[in-house]
Amino acid sequence: MAGILFVISAPSGTGKTSVIRRVKNLVKGLGYSVSHTTRPPRPGEKDGVDYHFVSQEEFNKMIQDGAFVEWARVYEGFYGTSYQSIESVTKGGNDVILDLDPQGAKNIKARYGSESVLIYLLPPDMESLEQRLKGRGTDSEEVIRKRLNSAVQQIKECLTYDYIVFNDGLDVAVEEVCSIVRAERCKAPRVVPHVKERFKIP
Repeated sequence: MAGILFVISAPSGTGKTSVIRRVKNLVKGLGYSVSHTTRPPRPGEKDGVDYHFVSQEEFNKMIQDGAFVEWARVYEGFYGTSYQSIESVTKGGNDVILDLDPQGAKNIKARYGSESVLIYLLPPDMESLEQRLKGRGTDSEEVIRKRLNSAVQQIKECLTYDYIVFNDGLDVAVEEVCSIVRAERCKAPRVVPHVKERFKIP
């Protein structure tokens, strides 16, 4: 597989979607792998752009057909990353940015090893996270409680990631993720083959 897989994970409400959107627009050669989900679209979400919204039956068939690199049940629905979604980006020589929970990130790392880079996005603190979740106005108090309780467990997973970025401010967080992408592209093991080819080094 050509291309690096950059996986972004974060507790719900941390600003992950905004960071990914900005990074994708700022860094050339970085495509987004659109995941499949069985949950209904939220206001403003578009099929094929934010997610591929499918029925539970369609999702189950994709599992049976071995279409997913990884899949999991998260909160109110099932989510999965298909091989086709990743390969549609990498076949053009581009890198991929993926929005996955820690379970999905582990599956990607287990399958792709050093060709995957795990980045965990953290909120400034739990109080800020709670304010952001309430500020979205899309979830009930019960759902917000569940998300906050889940966030405490999820945040522990950041200790196993390659990079940790605090989203104290969107501009800074975006620049830090962009810097990670650029640095990973310059790592010697990835660049050496091109150096040898360009300078005819045996």
